[in-house]
Amino acid sequence: MGWYVRTFKRLGRLRWVAALGPRIVAADRKLQVRTRGRRSLMGRSFNPMLLTTTGRRSGEPRVSPLIYAAVDGGYVVAGTNFGQRHHPAWSGNLLAEPAATISIDGRETAVRARLVEDQGPERDRLWAAMTALWPAYDEYAGRAGRPIRLFLLAPVADEANGAANGGGPKPT
Repeated sequence: MGWYVRTFKRLGRLRWVAALGPRIVAADRKLQVRTRGRRSLMGRSFNPMLLTTTGRRSGEPRVSPLIYAAVDGGYVVAGTNFGQRHHPAWSGNLLAEPAATISIDGRETAVRARLVEDQGPERDRLWAAMTALWPAYDEYAGRAGRPIRLFLLAPVADEANGAANGGGPKPT
């Protein structure tokens, strides 16, 4: 792990850095969209992905850059919203329409989202995978004062050949 990764992980725990989070995410979204997911402000070490959901009110595609953990043949994402009291919009979109698309390293994959229960061994295991990538998630959860939504995104099988499209998750 490089010095910049350690530095980002340390800084990510600070309130003022989390307050800048939405601005950083907006800039990262632009960079990732322009490069089709091949570049991210945070670098490859943090497992960046672009999640495209369907807006629950607008019906329009909504793109969100997220950190993911590859687990159980799928991808885990956490709706921390930098510790804010409200859930991120993308998580509400997935609850309304679980079909989505992800882009990792420029490869698009259709996925179906499943909300992970708020308690239990599965949640503990998946939360541990996420906090291993970004330890600040623990601080965000404490500040949020609400359960953090965790989603498992499972690749959708390509009906033409019976295989998952996109080749499955990249190992973490």
